[in-house]
Amino acid sequence: MEFAADGPMAIPMWVNGHAFLTVTSDFFTVTNPQTGEALRRVPLCGASEAAEAVQAAQAAQSAWAMMGMPARRVCLGRLADGLDRYTGHFAKLLQAECGFDEARATAEVGEAVEALRGASVGETGVLGVVLDASRPLAGFAETIAPALMAGATLVVKPSPKAPSAVFALCELTSREEWPAGVVNLVHGDVAAIEGLCASSIDRLVYCGNAALGAQIGAMAEAAGKAFELKAA
Repeated sequence: MEFAADGPMAIPMWVNGHAFLTVTSDFFTVTNPQTGEALRRVPLCGASEAAEAVQAAQAAQSAWAMMGMPARRVCLGRLADGLDRYTGHFAKLLQAECGFDEARATAEVGEAVEALRGASVGETGVLGVVLDASRPLAGFAETIAPALMAGATLVVKPSPKAPSAVFALCELTSREEWPAGVVNLVHGDVAAIEGLCASSIDRLVYCGNAALGAQIGAMAEAAGKAFELKAA
């Protein structure tokens, strides 16, 4: 891990198939919950960054939907295979940021692989996804796989406490030759969620703790956005 002069390096956003650098006034420092070690930082994005990511998802949605379900299943299968190959790498990210032991972290990667391989078919559209840090990778895969199978594109906002495995999975879509813009990522906290709610997403899905989900649901309702709560 490289360090900048003023602290750990920041993880960029992921927009339109590549890392997307943004300048924000504030950053969140990601720490190891067991040791307190500063690992990396994420920018606390707002409405403009959320809009940029949503625009990429919107631009990609029609072509992704027209690919057809068999082609999308192939893409999900390739992503699952790639994730399986890098199990050790993803497990280390989860151990460092979530405090999981090796067995739990490895099991979570396996759950994410199976979610991608065995996806049912959900609803299409442009989807905003908000995650907490309880099951950041498996919860993400379980939430997005049915939507992707249906032809949806998405913008994910991971927990700032555990962003790296989610970012790495977004990056892996490019390595597995997914179309750009199908999966996008914006970092942040409340302002980023408000930005997603203010954008032209079709619905917002939260996967995680129910109490926090109720707060996010209220934000979606105030913005007139359809909202779904999924248990982590």
